[in-house]
Amino acid sequence: MTMQTVGILGAGKVGTGVARQALKAGYRVLIAASGDPKDISLIISVMAPGAVAVTAEQAMAEADLVVLSVPLHKFRTLNPDALAGKHVVDTMNYWRDTNGDMPELEDAPSSSEMVHAHVPGALVAKSLNHIGYHELELDARDAGTPDRRALAVAADDDDTRALVLEFVDRLGYDAVDAGSLSNGAAFEPGTPIFTGSYTKAGMEAELQAQRDAGDELVLTASIR
Repeated sequence: MTMQTVGILGAGKVGTGVARQALKAGYRVLIAASGDPKDISLIISVMAPGAVAVTAEQAMAEADLVVLSVPLHKFRTLNPDALAGKHVVDTMNYWRDTNGDMPELEDAPSSSEMVHAHVPGALVAKSLNHIGYHELELDARDAGTPDRRALAVAADDDDTRALVLEFVDRLGYDAVDAGSLSNGAAFEPGTPIFTGSYTKAGMEAELQAQRDAGDELVLTASIR
């Protein structure tokens, strides 16, 4: 599959930051907020020149990849039918001050799995959540650049994973396959990956360390 159009749900700092990098990479970029596209058209023309403000419905319908960059608690407003069969990358994080209490998160292994449970027909990946919106442009480097920063990608669907790995690479980062969507917990807030900056080798080592730690916990629990 050749990805040409990126649809971004969320016109805030993260959404417009991803949009700018995607435009540099040659993608067609559509951005939607919750209301009338006219309400964000001026903001988009300033913050992401070249992107097009559209309705959420149009962004989801026309996109080869849908980027979720709204506050996490707004995942409940996502339309499961519109995202069914769509490749989706979840860039969202949980912040108590912003999102408040989220009972659904307490029952989910990871925030992306919580989102996926709401849109079960979507093909969800987790990535781009462990880099600041301001760093997304500053840290981008051409492929092959020494010490190029790495970003992890977790997904259950192989095609989605491949698509997002390519997307991250074209944005200017070494994309590291983190395995299944549940492994996205390894780069949520509070983890070393979330708070740090890694090369590809460093990222792979840290992901392996997290897997080893998880296996140790399972083994300890089984012994008990």
